[in-house]
Amino acid sequence: MDALKSPHVFTKNLLKWNELENVRTMPWKGEKDPYLVWLSEVMLQQTRVEQGLPYYLKFKKHYPTVKHLADAPEDEVLRHWQGLGYYSRARNLHYTAKHIAYGLKGKFPTTFLEIKKLKGVGDYTAAAIASFVYNEPVAVVDGNVIRVLSRIFGIETPFDTTAGKKEFSAVAQKLIHTGQPGVYNQAIMDFGSKVCTPKKPNCADCVFQKKCFAQQNNLVGALPYRAKRTTIKSRYFYYLFIHNATQLLIQKRIKKDIWQNLYELPLIETEKKLSSKQLAVAVSDMMGVNSNKYAVSDEIVQLLSHRKIHFRFIHLPQSGKQLKPMPGTVVISKKDISTFGFPKTVAEFLSKIN
Repeated sequence: MDALKSPHVFTKNLLKWNELENVRTMPWKGEKDPYLVWLSEVMLQQTRVEQGLPYYLKFKKHYPTVKHLADAPEDEVLRHWQGLGYYSRARNLHYTAKHIAYGLKGKFPTTFLEIKKLKGVGDYTAAAIASFVYNEPVAVVDGNVIRVLSRIFGIETPFDTTAGKKEFSAVAQKLIHTGQPGVYNQAIMDFGSKVCTPKKPNCADCVFQKKCFAQQNNLVGALPYRAKRTTIKSRYFYYLFIHNATQLLIQKRIKKDIWQNLYELPLIETEKKLSSKQLAVAVSDMMGVNSNKYAVSDEIVQLLSHRKIHFRFIHLPQSGKQLKPMPGTVVISKKDISTFGFPKTVAEFLSKIN
């Protein structure tokens, strides 16, 4: 932490690196429309830039202003978000767009403290908008920033503790360039994503190599420290693909759970994997008739932040021209599948059906 006795040296060198080495251009860089900055920051949370970029461009095209987003149906917003994950971000985005468009009469808040009052907006997003758009000297603290600060300055306090969050925020704020806060914030995040990466960081070309605590103490692979280990819970989803030549049954996930307000196929969920006999009983109970004539797909596993979802799709073709809905389901035409928003794995399965 001795380097913090001269924080301007770090800041000066970072901005110099940014000017000479960082040529990565993105459509949101230099953007001064708070709505578009907000949109990009929400989309890039827990998402790789390469994955988030097409979604940002799609949303910008469909919803060029906050009012366009506010006036869109939620189902449509979720459908455009499909595949990006963390769907609560999309729901909060839509809710907050309505609040800005009508509750605040279209005027986006202009200070860090006011921006942070918006639903779904935390310290990081508020700091990004306030610094990028309004030039307010508030430091952003995301995973990239934490990694850079921890390694270079030797911050060994676990970042996922109350003490760690306070320490990293304080250090970040001490280092920010008050005259160019937006440029500085973007530079330190880019440095973390391009040079001081989680795995295989480019230490050989790092401008801070000689002063880096982690480099000098062989702790590059260890820092930053995490106190808590995330417990991964397995959930088993058996989806019933009930269909005839032109129709299928779907249902909406209305409970406060993953993928809330997205659509899915009729579901049997269990905490443990079912045997063939157990699955036959469960399918028969759900269908209301003894049913053992079906095909079961191979298992597909999707890892979420703290859940492991095990998918299997049960093929249950039906005769007749009109399907009969089960409680909680609706009958839709196969040609209309693309107008509904589904979780990624369900969407991929449905994209392959005839």
